[in-house]
Amino acid sequence: MKPGSRISAAMERTGQWVFSKEIPTDVVVEVGEANFSLHKFMLIAKSGYVRKLLIDTPSSGDVNRIDLSDIPGGPEAFEKAAKFCYGVNFEITVHNVAALRCAAEYLRMTDDYCEGGNLVERAEEFLSCAALSTFSGALAVLKSCCDLLPDDAMGEEAAAKKKIMQRCVDALGLKICNEANFPSRSPADWWAAELCALPIAAFQRVVAAMKLRGAKTQTVAAAVITYAEKSLPDLVRDHSGSSAAAVVGADGGGVRKAQRALLESIVGLLPAEKAALPIGFLCCLLRAAIFLNASPASKHDLEKRVAAVLEHVMVGDLLVLSFTYDGERLFDLDSVRRIIAAFVDREKTNGGGGVFGGSNANANAASLALQRVAKTIDAYLAEIATDGDLSISKFTGIANLIPKSARKVEDDLYRAVDIFLKAHPGLDEIEREKVCSVMDPLKLSYEARLHASQNKRLPVQIVLHALYYDQLKLRCGGDDDRLDSPNALVTRHQIQADSSLLKENEALRSELNRMKMFVSDLQRSSNYQHGSSTAAAATSGKKRHTLFSSMSKTLGKLNPFRHGSKDTSNIEDSVDQAAKPRRRRFSIS
Repeated sequence: MKPGSRISAAMERTGQWVFSKEIPTDVVVEVGEANFSLHKFMLIAKSGYVRKLLIDTPSSGDVNRIDLSDIPGGPEAFEKAAKFCYGVNFEITVHNVAALRCAAEYLRMTDDYCEGGNLVERAEEFLSCAALSTFSGALAVLKSCCDLLPDDAMGEEAAAKKKIMQRCVDALGLKICNEANFPSRSPADWWAAELCALPIAAFQRVVAAMKLRGAKTQTVAAAVITYAEKSLPDLVRDHSGSSAAAVVGADGGGVRKAQRALLESIVGLLPAEKAALPIGFLCCLLRAAIFLNASPASKHDLEKRVAAVLEHVMVGDLLVLSFTYDGERLFDLDSVRRIIAAFVDREKTNGGGGVFGGSNANANAASLALQRVAKTIDAYLAEIATDGDLSISKFTGIANLIPKSARKVEDDLYRAVDIFLKAHPGLDEIEREKVCSVMDPLKLSYEARLHASQNKRLPVQIVLHALYYDQLKLRCGGDDDRLDSPNALVTRHQIQADSSLLKENEALRSELNRMKMFVSDLQRSSNYQHGSSTAAAATSGKKRHTLFSSMSKTLGKLNPFRHGSKDTSNIEDSVDQAAKPRRRRFSIS
């Protein structure tokens, strides 16, 4: 038997004797608000720290009260350490072993003071043989370590905590990799939900250990997605309620700041592979980043990930990151514009097939991807066009990001334009022309052209484009691929000229109407004056030669049909003929 074992047995018997004889205590240990009345010689035999305080310090004198409030684990951990000093049995579990191990290091209950029978050795034995041998045990120990000491704490107890945490992290990383390769429970990713109990700092260390152990990308992605959905349920999950705003508004900036830090940490854990994460999850995460005003680096990372898989994005995914959580208002849409621009730039860099002039197989595939994105963006524009706060610049800015050559038929874009014009009825002619400038009427189908030719919301120029399309198609020989031929360009110029002429005719028609109204007013005034002069002539018996005669004569000279009318062809403008009775039916009416 080792000497330490004999000492431990002797101390146990001594403790039992002390309790049985009810020997008075001679020291009080304060741990926070708890006070423990104990015996000095029992503590000194096991704890080097207490020995130093009571005996080895020259200035200590006869100390009968010591303060150990900063011991790791608080009163609970010290109570078990005191029981160990008295030889009283107690249970070590996965929930208190970390606190006991750190408290033993703090009290210096090591081999240096009690070889073979110290608390450090007993805690280490439990960690190695029981706690770290199972997934749940290692997870419980790691979770208990997180609340034990601050991360910036110093001392041997802090070092002991860090070592325990690292051992737990390594054990979890190994067990997760084994479970992912050879599942033992259902569902296969049951362990991911268990990791959600950890704070973000510990979860980051576990993910790093998983990657170090060679975990697959899908395994890491499953852990991160589950953790994000459990930690930010009101922000990351796809829903349209207002619970997110309510949760943030409950505590103001405090909750928002904590959620922002958590989201930014989650973004930093995302796998680098573009196909590792679901598109819907990325869009929900980006919407949360916009809502929480996350750092530009985090938002840029998420935008780049969405842009990398934009050809697979559905309209609903883009709508998720476009509207606020109440579904009533639009975000600034800058993220959507940057996503589309990044995708188009990537297509240009890769060649882009027929759109950007590439010729290899990869370029052709990129061209097909761009066409799919163009169709998705047109449908997306039709959905957001109903929002009355959507400005013309934002609408046209998104539409113009897609190259013109990527749209073979622009019926979807025309539908979006028509919805925008219907939702914004107060636009003038110039503003409507600006909205319609994003589409080419020559790329509309027959049904769309027919609808456009009868659409009163469209400006005149767009209607003329629709009407001239058949003529253009005939000039091009019925081939839609020759719409950029010289004949097409000539017809486009003709349409523009006709549109200008139509506008001038409208202006002349308006001017003529104003002139007619002016002449009508003059006639009513002259009729009134003529009636007055007739009454005066009847009284005086004089010859009717009034102001109305002069006015009528003047108006007769202004008659544009005076020299062309057969009824007035022989009438000369002389003094003798002026004395003849006037034929009033030839006056301007």
